[in-house]
Amino acid sequence: MKTRVITAIVALIIFIPTLYLGGVVLQAVAAILAVIAMSEVALMRKKLLVSFEAVISMLGAALMTLPNQVWDTVNTQLPIPVHASSLLYIFVLLMLFHTVVTKNHFNFEDAGVFTLAMMYIGMGFHFFVEAREAGLSVIFFGMLIVWLTDSGAYMIGRKIGKTPLSPRLSPKKTIEGSVGGTVVATILMTIYVYFFPQAYSLPIMILIIIILSVAGQFGDLIESGLKRFYKVKDSGTILPGHGGILDRFDSMLIVMPILFLLGGLH
Repeated sequence: MKTRVITAIVALIIFIPTLYLGGVVLQAVAAILAVIAMSEVALMRKKLLVSFEAVISMLGAALMTLPNQVWDTVNTQLPIPVHASSLLYIFVLLMLFHTVVTKNHFNFEDAGVFTLAMMYIGMGFHFFVEAREAGLSVIFFGMLIVWLTDSGAYMIGRKIGKTPLSPRLSPKKTIEGSVGGTVVATILMTIYVYFFPQAYSLPIMILIIIILSVAGQFGDLIESGLKRFYKVKDSGTILPGHGGILDRFDSMLIVMPILFLLGGLH
């Protein structure tokens, strides 16, 4: 517990100023986090980090984190426009070609796993950066929903939780905790939106809060399922007491893209 608390304090001391500064600093940090998260998937898949597929997917995930403004700036200097989606497809093609070069030692299933992970991680951190570009109150809106849902679910689950939510993926989570976490997040984030108005009117934002709270819990269970499939306790060891980057950002990687899809970044 002591190690967990110390790690959390150090991470916040570094992370909060990074969020405040935004811009190039946050973009660089997001790219680094994406590379580390992608490396965790590669290691779970038992692939060397210097392997072709690992290098390509880490590079792809990092490039996908870049905000739209960066691509707009880059394209003013190039004769042919380049976009994240076209680069992603190039990386996918390279991995498909790699299945032929390796005579199927790296197979279609491997390519599928790395492509999906690259999109899941790269786009998740991309919209994390885009949320900061939209404003400090916007990124904290998304982050606080995740934190409050998680904390509320933990506390209420410990007090009254009895019914397993998804025993095969995460045995300790309960339906009571899940509902309680969403209720806590909805109440507190409604107050937040009252003082820090977001993209829509308060009633619509309350609905968005509920959707994102539930989505964040799905994000947690998605990563739990990933770890169960590969039979590992944590996605990595970079954060003592907390596991890996995927362990800490699993909900954010789902919440931020959905916030974008709901129009919350405009």
